[in-house]
Amino acid sequence: MKNYIAPLCLALFAAAPAMAQTPPATPTTKVLAVSHAGAKTVTPAERAAIMQHEVRDTVSAYLAGKIDQWYFQTDGKGVVFIVNASSIEDAKKVLEAFPLGKAGLMEFDYTPLGPLAPLRVINNTPIPAQ
Repeated sequence: MKNYIAPLCLALFAAAPAMAQTPPATPTTKVLAVSHAGAKTVTPAERAAIMQHEVRDTVSAYLAGKIDQWYFQTDGKGVVFIVNASSIEDAKKVLEAFPLGKAGLMEFDYTPLGPLAPLRVINNTPIPAQ
């Protein structure tokens, strides 16, 4: 048991100065946007007319590097985007400009994403306070 005590104490004391520092903020590098139906409803024909523009605008945003990934929710409730944005506001500018967003047919729940902060312990870098 003695063999474990010395390295453990050394590790704790070595990490103490780094832990006492104010941790750097974790930057937002992407935004997860999960869609849900908006308050407005339309007929199937109206939706079909909007969808051709929605798909074109989504592809354009993807090709411009604004959307990193996109998925369909297998429960049929909508889509999920991973947006290349440094804030929720920047992601909203991209997604809410699409035809479904403008028509009030699709809304999003946004979650900012960033690097996996707990990995900072590998470099003895403090983990940001939440």
